Amino acid sequence: MPEDIFQYVLLGLLAFGIFFLFRSSRKNKQRQEELKAQIVPGVEVMTNFGLFGTLLSVDEFSNVAEIETSPGIVVRIHRQTIAKVVEPTDGEGTGDEPRSVEEAMERANREYEAKNATSDSAVEPEPEFGERVVETETASDVDTVVEPVKKPARRPSKKTGE
Repeated sequence: MPEDIFQYVLLGLLAFGIFFLFRSSRKNKQRQEELKAQIVPGVEVMTNFGLFGTLLSVDEFSNVAEIETSPGIVVRIHRQTIAKVVEPTDGEGTGDEPRSVEEAMERANREYEAKNATSDSAVEPEPEFGERVVETETASDVDTVVEPVKKPARRPSKKTGE
């Protein structure tokens, strides 16, 4: 009796695995057909190895696609290496994000300089690790004074037995 239950469980797991195998195969085939319908000359595509470009032509017979990565640079690739058609998102094209690392660094440096220019007028010394901040009041305004913390001297250890 327990051997029969074990066989039924194994058959059930086998049927379950075969069901998901066919299901994933069907989804992959549908995804490939959708991609094939979207691949037309003039669209922006990305390859499996991360190359972006504009699709110029697709030769179905020889499975060759031509992609223009930058003006005047045409790359020939196998048609099946096209991973997806790149669609512009809502965030793209606003002109607010930097187009290169250099532009991002320039923008960050300008923002840093602008921040420091506004904060230079009221620079207060930052306390270092182990320093205590003591506020003192004068007749005109309140000043912040940074005083180092004085640690008590260590007593020499007594060695016994010598």
